[in-house]
Amino acid sequence: MKPLITCEHVDFGYENQDAVIDLSLQVFPGDYLCVVGENGSGKSTLIKGLLGLLKPTAGEIVLSDGVQAGGIGYLPQQTAAQKDFPATVWEVVLSGTLSRRGSRPFYSKEEKQLARSSMERLGILDLKEKCFRELSGGQQQRTLIARALCASRQMLILDEPTTGLDPAAIQDFYRLIRQLNREDGITIIMVSHDIRNVIGEASHVLHLHQRVLFFGTAQDYRSSGAGQAFLGGEQT
Repeated sequence: MKPLITCEHVDFGYENQDAVIDLSLQVFPGDYLCVVGENGSGKSTLIKGLLGLLKPTAGEIVLSDGVQAGGIGYLPQQTAAQKDFPATVWEVVLSGTLSRRGSRPFYSKEEKQLARSSMERLGILDLKEKCFRELSGGQQQRTLIARALCASRQMLILDEPTTGLDPAAIQDFYRLIRQLNREDGITIIMVSHDIRNVIGEASHVLHLHQRVLFFGTAQDYRSSGAGQAFLGGEQT
């Protein structure tokens, strides 16, 4: 099986200041990778690099042909302004097909069907005409995941996706991502501070502190020095 993403001794940074140093890893189809670390450890910089928004200052990052052709579905951290966005659920989800539309002025029948099928998969088709800002936090996350699925059915990158959600919505979110990963075969890369919840979901963990403190299976992370320190000595 060929990796979707390969990083070989990669540095990412800004203005001669590297935020991620000497990163080497591979992400394979079906992986569920959780990226953890303290604030300022390079997590957001890494995500920008994986999305192609930031070029490596050293090393090489290689994306498989499939990822290059289909893109990566991205769910960024939500701001207050985004949560108050005055558009319908249908409009938000359909906008996920923009990278496919190119310079065409209108959405195609296929793009509309993709948006509809994504909404059906996320269980929000009945919210189609609702205004996004009127939704609950959990419904907004489902809408944004449906939008991301319109960009790619192969890989999703999620940046602190449970921030601001209530406990019930957080558990619903994890169930949904688990289904997309295990049933639909979608590769997941998730940045999260919610390590105790995520550690039971993820297949792999990347622990950053500019350099890699740990990269491997979630099971091995629990017993590693980095994992024990980050979890406060608690093994889950």
